[in-house]
Amino acid sequence: MTGRLRWWRGTEGARAAVLLLHGGREASTAAARPWRPEPLRMDAFLRPLARATRGGAVALGLVRYRYRGWNGERADALADVLAALDEVQALLGPVPVVLLGHSMGGRAALRAAGHPAVTGVVALAPWCPAGDPCEQLAGRRLVTLHGDRDRVTDPADTVRFATRARAAGASVAGITVTGADHAMLRRARDWHRGAAELSAALLRLRPLPGPVAAALELPAGVPDGLRLPLPAGSRGWPDRECPHPVA
Repeated sequence: MTGRLRWWRGTEGARAAVLLLHGGREASTAAARPWRPEPLRMDAFLRPLARATRGGAVALGLVRYRYRGWNGERADALADVLAALDEVQALLGPVPVVLLGHSMGGRAALRAAGHPAVTGVVALAPWCPAGDPCEQLAGRRLVTLHGDRDRVTDPADTVRFATRARAAGASVAGITVTGADHAMLRRARDWHRGAAELSAALLRLRPLPGPVAAALELPAGVPDGLRLPLPAGSRGWPDRECPHPVA
């Protein structure tokens, strides 16, 4: 464990990293604790991530927030994520990092994407207020996943943010998890598998799913590829080769 990070899979020899960012509250200065529901939800992604990145020398870390809340202009979770990314660079050097964030953690991932270590973001049911900036995503690859039964964060807000991010120069794909809610309990295995495989693909460790790869190549102004269905159960997307593995 280092300052803002709890490493789940070791950093020795790592050539890339995935950082997991859990959800929280709009406003709370209560201390963040690892046994609360929000961080426990992200713990469930660790083993699928380990399988998806096997052989890729990828460190897996969970960001430790100081507080449960975002807390307005203080943006405490964002500050914690940026500090964690600085730690990654100090420890591992200039390795590519994918941020995997849920809800408030999704918002923090989107806001922190301009950090030079970040190459991709997987945002799960992200909190996307209308006024949040998206220019920091230019040159990054972003995949969003949102349940169509979410009553906590609005899937339509995610699509609107994704549209703005594409216009700002990001490569963007959006996925709808049909029948799923905000807590990711419905279709939990699909959430875990899908997010893990997409994170590995953004690190160029495995092929991108064909529809996702096609969406990431769409230019600004094209609204397609932002509501792709997440395959259920053992059904997967058709693959498309991604020929540049992590060096």
